[in-house]
Amino acid sequence: MPKMKTKSGAKKRFTFTATGRVKAGVAGKRHRLINHNAKYIRTNRGTKILSKGDEGLVKWYMPYNR
Repeated sequence: MPKMKTKSGAKKRFTFTATGRVKAGVAGKRHRLINHNAKYIRTNRGTKILSKGDEGLVKWYMPYNR
């Protein structure tokens, strides 16, 4: 059987933790930040752990990175 290909967009956007969860950058932090309040900007700093449903989809996109 041929190898499965990893989705190129997924490998650039997601990383895995040591326990197998998926880390991703937070949306809504690129532009139009003047319309967001300080609490929104502060709580969305850094990266977040994806939910279980989204995690399954990302792991399907990246079959060899688990």
